[in-house]
Parts: sequence; C-alpha cells; structure tokens
Amino acid sequence: MHHWRAQQAKPVHFVPTMGGLHQGHGRLMAHARAVSIDPCAVLASVYVNPLQFGAGEDFEQYPRDLNADCLVAAQAGVDALWCPTDAQIYPEGPEQVFRLQVPQRLQQHLCGASRPGHFDGVATVVTRLLSLVRPSVLVLGEKDWQQLTILRHLVKALGLPVRVMGCPTVRELDGLASSSRNRYLTPDQRHQAAVLPRLLQQEAAAVQSGSRDLNTAALTNALTSAGFEVDYVEVVDPSTLQPAAADQTCRLLAVAARCGSTRLIDHTVLMTRSPIVAIDGPAGAGKSTVTRAFAERMGLLYLDTGAMYRAVTWWVLEQGLDPADAAAVAPSLQGLEVELDPLRDGVQAVRVNGNDVTDVIRDPRVTAKVSVVAAHACVRALLTAQQQRMGERGGLVAEGRDIGTAVFPHAELKVFLTATPAERARRRAVDLERRGFEVPALAELESQIVERDHLDSTREVAPLVQAHDATEVITDGMAIEAVIDALEDLFRLKVPAEAWPRPSA
Repeated sequence: MHHWRAQQAKPVHFVPTMGGLHQGHGRLMAHARAVSIDPCAVLASVYVNPLQFGAGEDFEQYPRDLNADCLVAAQAGVDALWCPTDAQIYPEGPEQVFRLQVPQRLQQHLCGASRPGHFDGVATVVTRLLSLVRPSVLVLGEKDWQQLTILRHLVKALGLPVRVMGCPTVRELDGLASSSRNRYLTPDQRHQAAVLPRLLQQEAAAVQSGSRDLNTAALTNALTSAGFEVDYVEVVDPSTLQPAAADQTCRLLAVAARCGSTRLIDHTVLMTRSPIVAIDGPAGAGKSTVTRAFAERMGLLYLDTGAMYRAVTWWVLEQGLDPADAAAVAPSLQGLEVELDPLRDGVQAVRVNGNDVTDVIRDPRVTAKVSVVAAHACVRALLTAQQQRMGERGGLVAEGRDIGTAVFPHAELKVFLTATPAERARRRAVDLERRGFEVPALAELESQIVERDHLDSTREVAPLVQAHDATEVITDGMAIEAVIDALEDLFRLKVPAEAWPRPSA
C-alpha cells in the first residue's frame, strides 16, 4: 500500500468494503470515479474487520471469495484493490488497538441499539484505513445510512482532510437492497425478503400522498405477518439519528428484520415537500455567487432575496422618495411585484412590475441605500410574503439576511455564510471593477461593509443574526468550488441522494 500510494500523483478516491462484492459495491466504485471531472485513482479495499462483529454474529461465516471480488472490482474499473491483513491494520492485534468511541446519541437508535460496540469498531477501522490510504474522497453507500452518517460526523469532528460522499442504495430487480448477506438466503427466503422493501414503499407512498399518517406499529405487524422477526421500525432525523418530529418534512423510515437467520436492513426517505436551503450572511460574503452555482448543481430553484431588496430600493429611488422615510415608502409598495426568472447561463433576471432591472440594481447608489430600505417593516412584510409563496412547494435555495430566521424557519438546511470584512472588501472591489464602476480604496470599502453589518444586525425588524440551527461557513481563503462542495456536503447530511439526486445523476 505504501509503495502504491507513493506513486499516485492524482487524488485518490477510496471505497472501503468487507468483500463479498456485488453490484452495489460495483456502483460505489464507478461512483468514486464519476464524482469528479478531474482525473483520479480509484482504490477499493477488502477487509473483514473483527472489531465490528459482536459475540454470536457472523464474523466467521461472512462471505470471503477474493477471486470473485477481484472480478467485480476489475469490471467496475478500479485502479487497485487492496486486501490488507490483520497485521497491517492492527499491528499489535485487534485487542491492543486504540479504539474510537462513537457518541451515544448517534448509536442509541437503529442498529446501534441492538449491536453494542459495532459502530465503535467501524469508526476505529475506517480511521485506520484513512490514515494509511490518505484519500481525497471517501465513497460509502447510503444503504447503511447510520454508518454513513456516523462517519460523516467522525470526519468533521476529527478534522480529517477527506470528503465523504454517499451513493444511493442499489437494489435487485425485485427491490431488495443489494447486500453481501443476501447470499445467506435460501430460494424461499429470497422470495420472502422482497416483501420488506415493498411494505416500506407502500408505507412511504401512503404518507407522502397525505392519505394517512405514518404508522410504525402497523408496519411492524405487517412485517411480522410476512414471516419476519422484526428488530426495529423507527423514524429518525437523517442527520441526528434521533426520533423525528411528526411534522418534519424529511424523515428516514428504517427497518431491521431477520428473514430466517439473515439480518436485513433497509430504509426509505419520507419527504412531504421538496427541500429548502436557507443561506444567510453579511454583504460581500459571496452568497449570491455560490448559492447560484449550488442551485444549479443540485437542481434547486435559486431565490436571490438580496436582489429583491435591491429591486425595491431601486424602485424607491426611482420614485424620488427618501429611502429612510418609511411613511413615504409604504404607499409606493401598493401592487409592487418583484419577479425572479429561472437561472439561464448562470444569470437570473430580476423584474419590477415586468421591467428588467437586473443590471441597474447593482449600481453603487442602490447598494448604499439597500440596508436602509430593507429595514422598513413594510418592505420586509411585502417581500417575505412573496418569498414564502415561492417556497410553498420547496425545491429551492434562498440567500439573504433573514432567510433561516424569518422567511424559511423550517428549511432542511440553514447555513450562515460569512468572511472577514477585509476579505469582503477585496471581493467587492473586484466586482465593482468587473462591472465598470469606480472602485474606492479598500479601506473605504471595508469601512462601508462594517457600517452595513451594523445596520443589518441592529435593525428592529428581522435583523441579521445567525439562526440557532444554522451551520457557519467562513469562506476566507476558499475557492468558489470548495464552498459549493462544503454546501453540498452539508445538504447531503440532511437529504440523501436517493431522495434528491443531482440533475446529472
């Protein structure tokens, strides 16, 4: 491994497995190459980790067929297949290794409740594998959602320099999730096992159509009647793995049950509307640029609320009104409609009462007054109502100052995107020069930004604050693509790819 790794000039994308490879693993390996347009080396590993098997589990019986595994890996186009020994992974033996302990909150439900120590063993071996392989990307299957979520939290908590990417569950023709343990099933059991995903999908369809509420007890009874020994039927938040609230718009319905002696796991995602992403932050943090690109990548409608406030500010100035006089501004808003067209070649047209104002709202005189106009309750009420109408069906990403706190407080993902005033001043200067406007000194721009931050954060109506459940992303020193990747990773922690795939997928 050390010799192979030293020869790799390209980034390494890594797919760890325990062998018994099947079409699901093959899809993971193909996905590992497809996640980047740049050349990469794809490495898969086969190692049956003793630390993740409990007493009485199937460590000795777990499928081991290296020749068959090599064939699957070759057909999937990997650059190398690594089959380490126990001595390579645990030089002093499994009993002497430093072990990681997964927080109880992440393993007290689903499989963790009935398999004590399992995820500690998974976390320990994956950390060891990552230290040896040093990949840029780690590719895992969404089928083992609890495992994927725990490892995402692990990578973030330890600050490991690797990006974790999930691949949707791969299924057999009859709907059964692909698994190495499926080969334990007899022909009759194999036929019976296909009932599990059908019952899951029936329950999901009923809930998402609104015909009835979720009934885990009824699903448990149906599985038992079909001959399964049910371990659990649970509904959890995809990112926290804690029980989901009944009104939560994205929930994970998960099942573990035995068919004969074979333990099967499966899940489905319950979405009552398409996802909403709320991105807040101060002026000049790069929200518009990255949100626009993120929306295109994820197939979400881009809702530029900042442009809407600029449009109203432009309207107020065009009417010759004092932007600071709320009493004068309010009557001018009667019947005012701000429209946003879908993105076209990365540009979103903005219209006020049907007139295109896309370019003029970026004029410095508009920029200088937008915080003043946006502070008026009448303006915020008008635009918040228009924005919420746009978001009733979901499927959008919105950026502004109060999206996560006022406009879409129930968004699936909330991000507070920011940067230092000095960095934002530098970006503002570049933008002004590109648009052909006069560029003030950086110190003056930075002073303006600090003043605008103060105005935005101290206004009485919907001040700029970070929502309590928002994730802060500081973009200093980050390339645009890196920020978009970070947003996608946060999104995937909340919304599985199988529920909301990329358009290109």
